[in-house]
Amino acid sequence: MEEELNYANVTFKTNGVSTQMDSEKSSLKEIIYDEVKTEKTQDTHLIITENEKRAQFHPLLFLGMICFTLLLAIIILSVYFTYEQRRQSDVLAEQNLKLEEVSADLQRRTAERNRLNWTLDVILDYDTFPAADRCPQKQCKPCPNDWAMFQSNCYLFTKGEYSYNWKTWEQSQEFCVKENAKLAVIDSQEEQEFINNKTLKYNDNKHGYWIGLKKDTEDTWTWAGGRNLSVTFWSTEKAVNRLSCGLINPHLNHSSNWAKSSCDMKNRWICETRVLIRPD
Repeated sequence: MEEELNYANVTFKTNGVSTQMDSEKSSLKEIIYDEVKTEKTQDTHLIITENEKRAQFHPLLFLGMICFTLLLAIIILSVYFTYEQRRQSDVLAEQNLKLEEVSADLQRRTAERNRLNWTLDVILDYDTFPAADRCPQKQCKPCPNDWAMFQSNCYLFTKGEYSYNWKTWEQSQEFCVKENAKLAVIDSQEEQEFINNKTLKYNDNKHGYWIGLKKDTEDTWTWAGGRNLSVTFWSTEKAVNRLSCGLINPHLNHSSNWAKSSCDMKNRWICETRVLIRPD
């Protein structure tokens, strides 16, 4: 806004003073006029300078307000994103927990289905399932009475004290088949140790327990049914070549106590069958 300049005329009255005085008056008028004009100009300059200072201050204030606004916006956004991140993290954790629960439930159902399928498969192996023996009072047991359980199999260790209770290899196999089982097949060191812990010495050092070992038509030792041997625990004692059936002899070293014997020799025997209810 422009400042208005004011000019003042000063008139001095004269009472008959000479022309020289008039001239002096005129000169005095000019001086006074100049002084007044000069003073007004200085005031206007001061006003303009003050306005310029104010005009220079306004952009700094505006810039400060912008910075404050931006800072406030950053703080608000930071708080919002932190909250949102935590909320998303909680949602994700809850979803993972539900997923783990569903996965665990699925695993339980799968395991239960596999156990039921196993039991059904064992039952179907029987021509007539002995429900009274295997499931007394409608509570099924993994193994029949007097059978020992190891992993997924049941084992019967016969205990006849006298020779008329013993059987040949073929008779032993027939007995096991009637029990829906077979002469024992040994596939691991752990199974060998389990069987050794259940066998007892009896009679003389030639007697033992028949297992499923037998020579086939090509004079090769196999398990009953034609399975090849995966591991062997033969005794280091030499045997006659015509001996065609195998037994476990508790009189020998437990780690190597498979012995070759005549198939017509009468011994105790070990039957093996699958458990009715598979362990977890």
